[in-house]
Amino acid sequence: MRVYKLAPLCGALLLAAASVGCNRLRARDQLNKGVSAFRNAQFQAAIMHFKNAVVLDPTLLNARLYLATSYGQLYVPGGESPDNLKVAQQAIDAFQDVLKMDPKNTSALGNIAQIYYYQKKFDKAKEYQLQVVKLDPNNPDPYYWIGVLDWYICMPRTMQLRKDLRLDVPKNNDPNQLPPLPEKARADLEKQNGALVDEAIKALQKALELKPNDFSTMAYLNLMYRQKADIESDDSARQADLKTAEDWTNKALESRKAAAERPAGPAQ
Repeated sequence: MRVYKLAPLCGALLLAAASVGCNRLRARDQLNKGVSAFRNAQFQAAIMHFKNAVVLDPTLLNARLYLATSYGQLYVPGGESPDNLKVAQQAIDAFQDVLKMDPKNTSALGNIAQIYYYQKKFDKAKEYQLQVVKLDPNNPDPYYWIGVLDWYICMPRTMQLRKDLRLDVPKNNDPNQLPPLPEKARADLEKQNGALVDEAIKALQKALELKPNDFSTMAYLNLMYRQKADIESDDSARQADLKTAEDWTNKALESRKAAAERPAGPAQ
């Protein structure tokens, strides 16, 4: 009798298992169709397929990651229209869904950081790049971006202060001949920018250690040493920073020239 009572339950379990297996197969099919549309830059179609894949198999991480990336492809960097901002938020939300399943997904973290950078939300962008550093400490990219983001935070403060004091025009158009800031203004700027300048220089140096001869990193080291010069209380230290900045400018130009002259690799 017990066997007969269990028979309906066993049948239901088998049907449920078959249904799950079928849904997973259908989810894979939707994922493959989405990838094909994505590769052909048909991002709206890709989004539809990836959404279907997620509904059919919520555990399919690649479908969630592709869905988020598809939204990211539709976002126009810097665009302020309501529709564009909505797409940006959809991309961020979708990448956050990836992180709920895989908190250590550096691709999702990096993409969120990039969207916030394009929206000029530099503090938020840095928050995510710092997470990437913790998870992938041998990757030069997040260190580079931390330096870039710190510069974008520091630079407007310095420029506005110099503009207000009418000290924003260098002698002979030479950036090394900007007049020093008055002591009170310099001290106030140091409170705002000092820690960021130190963080940026260390991050950019680490990026260069991991990726030598990168001229973009060298260029930002030049810019950050100029920020450092503006908060130095000692004139000799200020001049040393400006000399270091100029050295990094020259190194960046040399590295860029060498890269341009390097023979191209064999065609793939």
